[in-house]
Amino acid sequence: MSSVMNIIAGVILGPVYAVVMAFITGIIRMFIFGIPPLALTGAIFGAFSAGFLYRYGGNIYWSMFGEFLGTGIVGSVISVPVMILFTGQHHELYWLVYTPRFIGATVIGSIIAYFILVNFMKIRLFRQIQNIFAR
Repeated sequence: MSSVMNIIAGVILGPVYAVVMAFITGIIRMFIFGIPPLALTGAIFGAFSAGFLYRYGGNIYWSMFGEFLGTGIVGSVISVPVMILFTGQHHELYWLVYTPRFIGATVIGSIIAYFILVNFMKIRLFRQIQNIFAR
């Protein structure tokens, strides 16, 4: 679900506010649900790249690619040393655990976000809010 929110926030709010949203949401998820710091490593890079590539690419597909790149690739690779520090265990194939899971979640989240945003774009108020924040 974080991939869906990263793309929607990147499109509506732009890269800076999307990162703030991802950081605050990640902290809340860590404290309430007791999940490891993966909530931050995946979400922050994905939110930034989704917003950044949407701003400079100009369409939802660029935002989806940004989320894939930021969360699926960069976030999964950065999650490996974070989880080694968090768990105290080191294994050479940790990236085989995180990268497929992050990529799979990103692809599914991107598809869901696409359908949500296509319908949001039909709403005039949504476009007005997007013009205010995503500059």
